[in-house]
Amino acid sequence: MDSPGVLIPLVLLAALLHASWNALVRASGDRLIVLCCVNFTGVVIGAALVGFLPLPAPAAWPYLLLSALLHTGYYFYLLKAYDRGELIQVYPLARGTAPLLISVGGALFAGEMMGMLAGAGVLVASVGIISLSFERGAPWRQRGSAVLPALATSVWIASYSIADGLGGRASGNVFSYICWLSFIDGWPIALFTLYRRRGLVFTYLAGHWRFCVTGGMCSMTAYGLVIYAMSLGAMGLVSALRETSVIMAALIGVVFLRERVTAVRIAAAIMVAVGVVMMQVGS
Repeated sequence: MDSPGVLIPLVLLAALLHASWNALVRASGDRLIVLCCVNFTGVVIGAALVGFLPLPAPAAWPYLLLSALLHTGYYFYLLKAYDRGELIQVYPLARGTAPLLISVGGALFAGEMMGMLAGAGVLVASVGIISLSFERGAPWRQRGSAVLPALATSVWIASYSIADGLGGRASGNVFSYICWLSFIDGWPIALFTLYRRRGLVFTYLAGHWRFCVTGGMCSMTAYGLVIYAMSLGAMGLVSALRETSVIMAALIGVVFLRERVTAVRIAAAIMVAVGVVMMQVGS
């Protein structure tokens, strides 16, 4: 990874922002409406910023449009997974598997070959993240198992991450790419939600617009930092660092939501910390 002393704290900050706004979403009601409102806040922010930035290079537009399509698939599969399983079962499994897929994709599509120690660090961190899904027993043995939807979600995550890693590099101006993606990406889920929930969206916005603005800013900033980091460093390493947000969300749950401290959470946090150190040394 180029300049790991800068990129690692940058991506860990993105992970913290991602974990924070997801922790807020956990306390919300209709997930589809929340997802719509948060994403459309990103649309508004992106629209306000693109006029001050140059257009992405022509080579970046196929990646930009592909990413918007893949993000839409991700949103719907994530909601489907949440309908079939609890957050603690779905989220770590989907997020922990993604860095492994992205590492393979980075090698295939960008020629990114990690050293043995850095690759082992990605594996250790990913296993630590995935282990959280076993907090209440093996996921596939639980009622209404969401293992397959969660794994499908990880494929969507890996696909849009690789598209954005390559698109950000080809854009000529990664900040322009980030803003245009934010502007384009939120429309499909917003239009679908307006159709399915109709007047409920505006009722929700009237009472929760501050939450939506905060969540949209955190979400856009968090993923923007990730795209920026992927334009400079290996996508698999950046993704593994980003997915430490799952561990941070679990710690936020313990500290602020008064959830139980379990042996699984402690072991997962230790494994992820060890993995991060291995990635930094191996880079």
